[in-house]
Amino acid sequence: MGTCFSIEEEPDRSLSNPPDGGHKTSASSRNQEMANSPITKTPSFIALTAKDVKDLRQNPGYSNVDIFSYQEMRLATKQFRPDYILGDGGFGVVYKGVIDENVRPAYKSTAVAVKELNPDGFQGDREWLAEVNYLGQLSHPNLVKLIGYCCEDEHRLLVYEYMASGSLEKHLFRRVGCSLTWSKRMKIALDAAKGLAFLHDAERPIIYRDFKTSNILLDEDFNAKLSDFGLAKEGPMGDKTHVSTRVMGTYGYAAPEYVMTGHLTARSDVYGFGVVLLEMLLGRRAMDKSRPSREHNLVEWARPLLIRNKKLMRILDPRMEGQYSARTAMKVANLAYQCLSPNPKGRPVMNQVVELLETFQTKARDEETMINSGGSGITLYEAPSKSSPHSGNPARSESHRETSAAQGSKLENERSKSELPKEVDLYDPPSFEAEEPTKG
Repeated sequence: MGTCFSIEEEPDRSLSNPPDGGHKTSASSRNQEMANSPITKTPSFIALTAKDVKDLRQNPGYSNVDIFSYQEMRLATKQFRPDYILGDGGFGVVYKGVIDENVRPAYKSTAVAVKELNPDGFQGDREWLAEVNYLGQLSHPNLVKLIGYCCEDEHRLLVYEYMASGSLEKHLFRRVGCSLTWSKRMKIALDAAKGLAFLHDAERPIIYRDFKTSNILLDEDFNAKLSDFGLAKEGPMGDKTHVSTRVMGTYGYAAPEYVMTGHLTARSDVYGFGVVLLEMLLGRRAMDKSRPSREHNLVEWARPLLIRNKKLMRILDPRMEGQYSARTAMKVANLAYQCLSPNPKGRPVMNQVVELLETFQTKARDEETMINSGGSGITLYEAPSKSSPHSGNPARSESHRETSAAQGSKLENERSKSELPKEVDLYDPPSFEAEEPTKG
């Protein structure tokens, strides 16, 4: 798990790691309609947001969020039974529970995850309230559903839908039996990207600020949703380019310009997305002190290799071997490379990321089908091209030309807004460059 950090004047507001396994949410039949409904947005957060707990109590809430008593929370979790614990962290403990007619008369039985804030922990009322404010107003298939909260006396609890498969972190970094195929990883990446794009597209953009594998939760069908909005922040408005804020987050995931200056933009989230995409490609953690020293920081070690030929194939997660084509892997690696650009303006916007991943996912499904059926039309590992150092990229196939032309005309304006560097084309990465033969 990443090491969390906070550079601030208020030491009691620092961030802690999420619970082991990341079970912060849950899937309930009560909220299944939300997953199939159109995306909804709130016009603004300014008029509706409670400024503190006292304000929340006086203006108790949002129409789609239930307010529970502490006694109801005790009943839902069987008196907070130890064997109901899903995980714990600096903020407190997360319990699995059920809210039904035994908890509240006529309440439809709903599986939930109950997060109880530890009053002596790293998170305080500010982070707890941020989750109520944001998730109380937002509704999207790729954001975890906040069912309700408890704010009675000193007690602070949040009630989420239960996510049966736990966190991406749990599945991606398990030592044995990883069930995340290439196509599943691409689907999870797309779901998470859609969640971020939704936040960034709000009337006043919302910067998530804590994008990492432990905050991406999976339901029983491995649909991904973003959880834990304690560090979410409203983005810049008007002619402002950034918001200045205390530096908080997790080592290895936070954008370098944010760590250095405290200047926060939506592209800070794009960097975090790039880190997670890199973790999914390689099956390695963003920070891992158990590896050789030069490999401790995954981005510093692996980013230069993402646009190299055989080196990329050597570092991809071996548990996915045979599930993808070299061409598709190269495209996804190139996307991660761009998201991790040290220059924020060199990163794509999340809408671009979504569109590209949708294309990759379609191709991945087709490739997996062909591979499973024993089709011979897929080249799993392409030989590197032997072009000279001064030659351009090899000619593209006619079908690829047509695809690129269609995408290029549609996305030209968005690309110019992103100010992508010319060294690597986001939509048509260069072919692998040939490595020098090993001597001896």
